[in-house]
Amino acid sequence: MERLRQEYQIDLRWLCFPLHPETPPEGQSLEQLFAGRGMDIPGMLARLEGVAKAENLPFGARSMTFNSRRAQELGKWAETQGQGEAFHHAAFRAYFGEGRNLHDLAVLRDLAQQVGLDPDQAEQVVRDQSFAAAVDQDWQLARTLGLSAVPTFVLNARGLVGAQPYEELARLVAQAGIPRRAHPIQL
Repeated sequence: MERLRQEYQIDLRWLCFPLHPETPPEGQSLEQLFAGRGMDIPGMLARLEGVAKAENLPFGARSMTFNSRRAQELGKWAETQGQGEAFHHAAFRAYFGEGRNLHDLAVLRDLAQQVGLDPDQAEQVVRDQSFAAAVDQDWQLARTLGLSAVPTFVLNARGLVGAQPYEELARLVAQAGIPRRAHPIQL
């Protein structure tokens, strides 16, 4: 993402997506999540790990899934504090790299603190559901756009589903007619 911002005149934004919103607060095993669907969970995890490794993304041993709604709300708040990108990356690392429960207030407080946000204020934002409406709007937009997986990259009604190498993202941007910067910026 940073490379796209450096090389193209593009404004990227995160859109919250309701991935398994039925997941209970304590989480559930991947076996429970995919029960009855005939999923090859070890194979799926191996493919995800391969993509993560190729893109230098954190990915650890994962056996659980957790409800990310609270983290999405906190991410919306972090965006208003100028720390959205950092928070989203920290949450990704915590969830996919460390297998942490993104519904847990202690985890969310820690993530907020990691990116320089006040953990007490972060907890209050979560408890008050201050950014619930913003997440609801994103979820509605995701439904309107027909999104069904994460990540999905959408630009001018064209999209790419799943983790993609930089070259594919750059092709999407170029096909949309977005020019490269004459002098790439350093982020």
